[in-house]
Parts: sequence; C-alpha cells; structure tokens
Amino acid sequence: MRTDMRRSLTLLALLLPAASALAQDEGAPPVEVEVVGGQNSQLTVAVPEMPGQAIGRSISEVIASDLRSTGGFTPIGPSGVPTYGQAQAASPAFGEWRSTGAGALVTGYVEPRADGRVTLACYLHDVTAGRLLANQGFTVAQADWRRAAHKCADLVYSRLSGQGAFLDTRIVYVAESGPKTNRVKRIAIMDSDGSNHRYLTAGKAVVTMPRFSPRGDRLVYTGMLARKPRVFVLDIASGRERLLVPGGALTFAPRFSPDGRRIVFSWANNGNTDIYVIGADGGTPQRLTSAPGADTSPSYSPDGTRIVFESDRGGTQQLYVMNADGTGQRRISFGAGRYASPVWSPRGDLIAFTRIAGSFNIGVMSPSGGSPKILTDGWQDEGPSWAPNGQFVMFNRIARGGGSSLYAVPISGGVARRMPTPQDGSDPSWSPLQS
Repeated sequence: MRTDMRRSLTLLALLLPAASALAQDEGAPPVEVEVVGGQNSQLTVAVPEMPGQAIGRSISEVIASDLRSTGGFTPIGPSGVPTYGQAQAASPAFGEWRSTGAGALVTGYVEPRADGRVTLACYLHDVTAGRLLANQGFTVAQADWRRAAHKCADLVYSRLSGQGAFLDTRIVYVAESGPKTNRVKRIAIMDSDGSNHRYLTAGKAVVTMPRFSPRGDRLVYTGMLARKPRVFVLDIASGRERLLVPGGALTFAPRFSPDGRRIVFSWANNGNTDIYVIGADGGTPQRLTSAPGADTSPSYSPDGTRIVFESDRGGTQQLYVMNADGTGQRRISFGAGRYASPVWSPRGDLIAFTRIAGSFNIGVMSPSGGSPKILTDGWQDEGPSWAPNGQFVMFNRIARGGGSSLYAVPISGGVARRMPTPQDGSDPSWSPLQS
C-alpha cells in the first residue's frame, strides 16, 4: 500500500495506538463523473529537421516527441517531410507544407555564439492561413540543447492549446529496484521526457514522498533514520541535506508553501498524528490540527491561504480543508470509498486525490468538494502530482502482477501515458517550470 496515509499508518502501526473505531460518514455523497478514456481531436503539426547545426535533427525529434506526449497533437517529421534552408525558417513555402496535410509548422535554426553557447530560433506557423503565429529565441549552453528544444515545444503547445507551458520541467520520484522483500529505494530526478536521469540519494535508507520547492532547487522528503520516519531538506545542486526538525520526532509527509518560506508536515506524537508548519530554514514548529486520529498529506492552495489534508478523524480516510493557520477545518469528500493524498492544483481550481473504493484511482474535485471526477481506471493508481500548468496529473500505477510505473493523465479526460523511467518508480513530483 502506497498512499501517504497508508504508508504513514503502516509505518506508525508498531509505534502508535490503534485508531479510533469507525464512525458514520457525514453528508450525502455527490455524483462522481467518470471521464476515463475520453478522446480529443488532434492537430497535425509538421516538425522538419532544423538547419544550422548537427543537433538540428535531434532538436526537431525532441520537439515532435514533446508535442506527441501532450496528447493533443499528431506531429509529423523530422523524417518523411521536406527540408528547408535557414532563410526559409521565417518565410516557409506554405504551399509545399499544405501538401503534407499539416495544419501547423514548426521551423527554426541553430546558431553558435562566440561565448560557446547556442541559440535556437523557434517559429510556429499557421499553414492553412499562411501566417506566423509565434517566434522566440532560446540561448543555452551547448550541452543544454534539449532544454532549448523543450522551450520551443512549450511555445508551440501554449500558442496552439491556449494553456500554460509545462514541458521544460523536471520530475523527481522514488526509483525502486530489487526483490519485494528487500527493495532499494532512491530519489531520482530527470527531465520531463526521461532524459538526464540521475540519482540524488544512495539507497542506504528507505525514502518516500520527495517534493519540489517552488523554485525547483530543493526537495523535502521522508527518510528513515534509526528506523524512524524523519523529514529531510535536500539541496539538489550540492546534495547537502539536513533534518527539518532536530531530535527524535517522528515526522513525514512534507510539502513546501507556495512562497517557499514554510514547510508543512505531519508529526506523530503521544499517540496522535497532527499537521505542523515550520520555517523552511528552521524554527519552532506550529501545530495546526489536534483532532483524534491521523492527519497527514497536507498541501497548500497556490495563494498559501488554505491547506487540504487527509484525516481519519471521522472513522475513514477523507479530505479536509482548513485555513493556513489551522482554523476553519471542514470535510470536503463525501463520495463512496476513502480519499487520500490530496494535492491542490497550481491554478487553484481543483484538488487531485486518490480514491480507494475496491481499486485505487486518481480523481479531481473542486476545493469545496463539488464536481468530483475520476480520471483513471487502473487497478492501483495513486499519489497524484500536478503539472505546473494545471492540465495534467502524474501518478504511479501498480500493476496486478507487480511493478510500479509513472503515468500522466489530462484532467480533461483521456488515456494515461506512461512516463519513461529506467526502473520501477513511485511517489512522483512535477517541478515548476525551469527558468
């Protein structure tokens, strides 16, 4: 079992008294709308090989792959489509491209700079109307050409979809290997397309729930220290880490505030698990909840004024919302089953969650608990994390035969796509857009 609540309770089962007896759910359940498997019309986008440098073809391949991964476009190229010279990047022969059946065209070129960096000029054209839609230049180190490609793909995606960018991002997750009885778990980080994969921890201790800071330069996560769950803060660039709360406190399920100045987390103490907040650089923890039972998995609203969390105070795992100072606590989930691992969307309009009702599925609801929708139909889908544009939710899916993989699903409905990882993965977290 892998949701934050179930992990926490399993971890604390030997340490804490049993939870209170089950109570009746309060309120009437709303209707849940299933949107699994919805289909979206797709625009054909030509992405021919870019001239100017040997990496031009590789850049076009990354752009095409990025656009395909969004589920809203059918890219063609760079193979099987015409080529062009640098002078045609800004003024393509639209008649030639109309014959390919493409509705949009991505062109550009790569130029070396005197300082050793390269500039990618990116153009998006409306083939049908024969006009330029957008253009921008991206200057990066030669080794970072993939980031320039992601940024160009983001420009295309944003202009054609009307949604915010999300492709030039990173993903952190728990990479799992070894037999079930002796799993090695390491925090790993990669670009959104699976490239530039590396490990941030050595696997000497069990780790769970890594979460990015708003700037994407730090992580908070739960690790085992002396067989106790503890929250750590990790600087990604240097690899330096420190305990969030010194001493022997049992702490877990951490997450940064939207401004990066605070960290909210769960603390198990004297037979109860409550939510606390502390300065990201240290200080005295402030207690936010005190109800009997286990309160965990806190997540801030994007404006920092509210926190959603899960609690079994009413007898079963359900979702609650409170003000950031702990006041105004109220339940928002009333559907069939249990609800866990809530995460507030970057746009503030939705909360993603794991619903446990026979199977485990990912869903979204409004912050008031209205209009719940189930987005996935896997056997065990859990641990949602939002893309920075609020249009996709990533999660981990456990197969019936074993093994855990990362997937992403659009909130509008559709088929979940598998995210590329070199091994089993769980507990994903999507970074903010890179600067």
